Amino acid sequence: MKLAVFLALFAPGLWTAMAFGLGQLGPRPWIEANHQMGLWAIRFLFVSLAVTPVRRILQAPHLIAVRRMIGVAAFCYALLHFLAYVGDQAFAWGHVASEVILRFYLTIGFTALLFLAALAATSTEGMIRRLGGRNWRWLHRLAYVIGFLALTHYFIQTRLGFGEPLTMAGIFAWLMAHRVLVSLRPAAAANFRMLALLSLACGLGAALGEAGYVWLTLHVDPARVLAAALAWTPGSRAGWIVFVSGMLLAAAGAWRGRTLPQRSRAVPAKA
Repeated sequence: MKLAVFLALFAPGLWTAMAFGLGQLGPRPWIEANHQMGLWAIRFLFVSLAVTPVRRILQAPHLIAVRRMIGVAAFCYALLHFLAYVGDQAFAWGHVASEVILRFYLTIGFTALLFLAALAATSTEGMIRRLGGRNWRWLHRLAYVIGFLALTHYFIQTRLGFGEPLTMAGIFAWLMAHRVLVSLRPAAAANFRMLALLSLACGLGAALGEAGYVWLTLHVDPARVLAAALAWTPGSRAGWIVFVSGMLLAAAGAWRGRTLPQRSRAVPAKA
């Protein structure tokens, strides 16, 4: 599993590097590479945040073995995202520094990169021992702050559509709400009914967020946007993606909970 995940983490970067070398990234290859690396950075960041809820719901503790690897990959892609931006600016580091200071969304993104660097640098077993388990866990809760910063950066700079940022926001809300749920009621971490309600709430939140975002940016009647967001269509909207994803995970957890006891009885106990 670790080898498969390790190889999969390289795939987007290798594809982008090959496309860049072959001149297949359009008239502004640095900008396209910047976009691709940024997208994969936030995707891998959210996958790393999803590991803990998924392993609890599916009762699959072995998944924890790949969380650190995915988190470090998120940092690497974020760093490549920044370096591609520097490349587009002809490696004028002074100009880049001034842009990071003066442009709000760049300041947010660079802050998230620095936080990710801190987490990647302290991800080794040696650093865990030096910091101590409690301090290390507190430091790595920065991942939640990084997720929020990354989403903010994504929303401000996106120009080609708001579908994926809204979907990411709904998923992030689900991941954070699940952690709150576990802290309040640990037994409810894999409860199908609670997960279904959580998925419904986050899906509706994403739909309302879409209506509000379109109203603020394009001044379109929010009631019309909300109606479109709630209608089931082949081109799934953010709210539906969040809701269906959460329900699939809840169903998988319910199935896993039913099959595990049967498997444990079927396996003979060792002498």
